[in-house]
Amino acid sequence: MILTKAQYDEIAQCLVSVPPTRQSLRKLKQRFPSQSQATLLSIFSQEYQKHIKRTHAKHHTSEAIESYYQRYLNGVVKNGAAPVLLELANEVDYAPSLMARLILERFLQEHEETPPSKSVINSMLRDPSQIPDGVLANQVYQCIVNDCCYGPLVDCIKHAIGHEHEVLLRDLLLEKKLSFLDEDQLRAKGYDKTPDFILQVPVVMLCPLAVEGHIIHWIESKASFGDECSHHAYLHDQFWSYWNRFGPGLVIYWYGFIQELDCNRERGILLKASFPTDIVTLCHSIV
Repeated sequence: MILTKAQYDEIAQCLVSVPPTRQSLRKLKQRFPSQSQATLLSIFSQEYQKHIKRTHAKHHTSEAIESYYQRYLNGVVKNGAAPVLLELANEVDYAPSLMARLILERFLQEHEETPPSKSVINSMLRDPSQIPDGVLANQVYQCIVNDCCYGPLVDCIKHAIGHEHEVLLRDLLLEKKLSFLDEDQLRAKGYDKTPDFILQVPVVMLCPLAVEGHIIHWIESKASFGDECSHHAYLHDQFWSYWNRFGPGLVIYWYGFIQELDCNRERGILLKASFPTDIVTLCHSIV
């Protein structure tokens, strides 16, 4: 799904005043029925992550952490089965999984002889049964399963979706009988930063927006929506590096992108929202 900047801004504006819940996502789908659920979810997640980054610091002051911890303790004393931590996260507009991490770290600091390591915290968040307090374990679990933008459960889902689309792209390349090297093969050859696939025989994509075809040497799969923030970060951290090393290439944003971002075609980076069907190898002529 390719959106204009104005269309994207309209969706993003609707997210400003809604909490990051599945109910909000359903309302967003009702508001924009022509957009796919996957596209809206990707935009929803990315916009919320921007919000969290903007407000992250205020939740990590010693005063804020101590206030949250005392409110948590008071809440579970009254009713340990109630979703105290989840409701606190929603009240202060912070991601539930990140709130769970704050409270877990504070709890362990109070009850353990040495400060908890990051690996220990991550392990407990992935498996709350490791937390040495049954009430807190349940509170953390509630936060993890109800967070649709952060946390180990979301990370696993994103990883699986990303892998699924890489497999899909591989199958499409094989179906087109295109020779390629994947990321693992390239790293075995000593490359440290590589796209998902390098085409051993470059192809030309016949683009309806251009008079001539564009040569493609590599393809990168992104199982997300390409907004301004993420795309500019990818350009800086990945795409231009690929271009410098391997030549022009194609980025597939499977959940769509902002149309105006596809402005580097003549410089050698093309954007698509699906695998192009109009490609030919260089050994063929372009009509």
